[in-house]
Amino acid sequence: MADHVVIAVDPGREKCGIAVVDQQRGALIRQVIATACLAEMVKTWAEAYRTTVVVLGSRTSSKEARQLLQGRMTDAGPLSVVLVEEHRSTEQARLRYWRETPPSGLWRLVPTGMRTPPVPVDDLVAVILAERYFARRK
Repeated sequence: MADHVVIAVDPGREKCGIAVVDQQRGALIRQVIATACLAEMVKTWAEAYRTTVVVLGSRTSSKEARQLLQGRMTDAGPLSVVLVEEHRSTEQARLRYWRETPPSGLWRLVPTGMRTPPVPVDDLVAVILAERYFARRK
C-alpha cells in the first residue's frame, strides 16, 4: 500500500478540514466541509487520488470520525485510519494562513498573534496533521 499520498482530516462537530497531501508535493487540494459530508468526501477523494490512508486529528470528534471511516470500502481498497496528535495545530494553521495570505494596508502593522483569519483554517490544520504523519514516519 503506497502511503505517500494521504487524506488528512481535522474532525469537528459541525465542520471538518480535509486535505489530500502528497509527501513530496505538499497539499494537492484542501477544503472545509460540513461534518455530515465527511464520509462521502473522503471516499470520493480516496478513489480520485488512489489512496487508502486517512490521517485523523486525535481530539475533537475523532472517535466518531474514526468509527465512520475505518475500514470503509473504496475503489482503492479499505480505508486505514491513523491518529495524529493535534496539539497546537490550530495555532500553527493560523500562522500559516497569514504567511500564505499576508495582510495589506494598516493590517500589516498588527502583530500576527493578534490577528484572526477571516476564514476557517481547518483545512490548513489537516495539512499540518499530514505533515506530522510524514515526519513521524521518517
